[in-house]
Amino acid sequence: MLENYGYTVLDLGKNVPAEKVVETVLEKDVKFVGLSALMTTTVANMETTIKLLREKLGEVGKSCKIMVGGAVLTEDYAAQIGADYYSKDAMVSVAIAREVLGK
Repeated sequence: MLENYGYTVLDLGKNVPAEKVVETVLEKDVKFVGLSALMTTTVANMETTIKLLREKLGEVGKSCKIMVGGAVLTEDYAAQIGADYYSKDAMVSVAIAREVLGK
């Protein structure tokens, strides 16, 4: 959906280690990260990824906004794991991208 609205999406795939997400964000100077979880077993990995992103970006004086979504997440849980935004569906993610990135 984001690509349909003109945003460039770097899809890293499924079951991506937190370190790979951080490496890509730093290498590509990514300003907006989206993480999705469709199973409860993957939600803990989101929290790990968010914490590592914040830590490593902070070390180099950078930051990015992080949006999470997926069938097993709630807005409260998104806040609890440190996400900046929660998207309940694809159209909401477009609205959030517009807020963060413009267009």
